[in-house]
Amino acid sequence: MEEMEFGNDTIVTEFIILGLTEDPTLCVILFVIFLGIYSITLIGNISIIILIRSCSQLHTPMYLLLSHLAFVDIGYSTSVTPIMLTGFLRHRTVLLVTACEAQLNSVVMFGSTECFLLAAMAYDRYVAICSPLSYSTHMSPTICILLVGASYVGGCINAWTFTSCLLSLSFCGPDQIDHFFCDLSPVLKLSCSDISIIQIIPSISSGAVITFTMSVISLSYIYILITILKMRSTEGRHKAFSTCTSHLT
Repeated sequence: MEEMEFGNDTIVTEFIILGLTEDPTLCVILFVIFLGIYSITLIGNISIIILIRSCSQLHTPMYLLLSHLAFVDIGYSTSVTPIMLTGFLRHRTVLLVTACEAQLNSVVMFGSTECFLLAAMAYDRYVAICSPLSYSTHMSPTICILLVGASYVGGCINAWTFTSCLLSLSFCGPDQIDHFFCDLSPVLKLSCSDISIIQIIPSISSGAVITFTMSVISLSYIYILITILKMRSTEGRHKAFSTCTSHLT
C-alpha cells in the first residue's frame, strides 16, 4: 500500500483488490473460464459490428442500435474482466485510487448506456410492429442518431453521479477491497468520510435509469404483444415475433 502523510493524517493512494479467491488451483480454473467467456464476448461482438458495417442491407435502425449495443458490451466487459484476470494470476491487484475511480466510471457508463440502448431497441420494435406505416418517419436517420446519442449521454450522466461522489471521499484507513473490481459498495466501506448522503445519490440515479428504461421496454412489449395477438395470420405473428429476436436474446 502506498500512503501519503499530511500532518497526523494518512491518505491512501492505492487500493488492493483481493479478488474472488486466494486458492491457487481455483484461480487457474476461474482464469481459464473467464478468459474463454471474455474471448467469446469480444469475438462475437466485434463480428457483429463488422458484419453490420460491411453489409449495406443491414444499415437499418434496428441493426444500427444492435451494433452500438455490441460496442457497449465490449466496453462493459473490458472495464472489468482484464483486471479480474490479472487478479487470478497475481492473487491480488493493486490499483491507484484514480484508476479505481476510472474503472467504476467506465462500468457505470457502459452499463447505463446499455440499458438506454435496450430501451431504444424496444421502441424501435414497437414502431415497426405497431405503426409500420410511420416507421420511416418515427425511426428516421436523424432520430436514430438522437436515440444513440441520448443513450451515451444518459450513461455518462449516471456515471458522473458515481464519480463525483467518489471524488468527494477521503481514504485514510483500510485499503483492501473485498471484491473483484472497484464497485461502489466495497469502496465506500473504506472511506473515512461521512457516506450517509453520498451512498444515496448513486442509488437514486441508478434507480431512475432502471425505472425509466424498464418502463419503456415493458410498455413497448405490452403493446407489441397486444398487436401480435390481434393478428389473424399465424405467419404474420411468427414474422412479428422474429423481428424481436435480436432484442430478446
